[in-house]
Amino acid sequence: GSNVVNEYDIVIEEGVESPISVEEIEADCNLVLSEEGVERPCTVSISIVSDAEIQQVNFEWRGKNAPTDVISLEVERPNDPDLAPSEMCELGDIILAPNFIARQAKEYGTTEADEFRLMLVHAMLHLLGYDHIEDDEAEVMEAREDALVALLSTDRTIEPVVLTRHREGIDE
Repeated sequence: GSNVVNEYDIVIEEGVESPISVEEIEADCNLVLSEEGVERPCTVSISIVSDAEIQQVNFEWRGKNAPTDVISLEVERPNDPDLAPSEMCELGDIILAPNFIARQAKEYGTTEADEFRLMLVHAMLHLLGYDHIEDDEAEVMEAREDALVALLSTDRTIEPVVLTRHREGIDE
């Protein structure tokens, strides 16, 4: 329920600016967790970094030597049977690169802040076990993204683009 208190460790790299406030990041993540019916408190580490830094993480974890928009690294799932009933779930890490996201926003006609919100929701869903490798899974994930983003206060530039987006990526 809504009385669950989640914990966030949010680090912003020096010289990097987050397009939305730390308070909003936490509120958006809390909304995803409550809407997804997560009953136990979770901890999430969120790093807001330069393109150079995310490129390093991308290479280290995915073997891709290029910057990207967001990387999510899962640790635990809230429904893990190994967790005691009141034990906190360490969901994992989200790394976001706002400069990369800003360039992507121009491409998709979203504002920088909205693109960042969308990537945050996308990453949170990944940590909860959603995926978009398979078409049918992608559709489920997109539907959740659409529904969740609709509940956030945004600049209202996201709605028309979300649905077509992953599908183009999948078909390439």
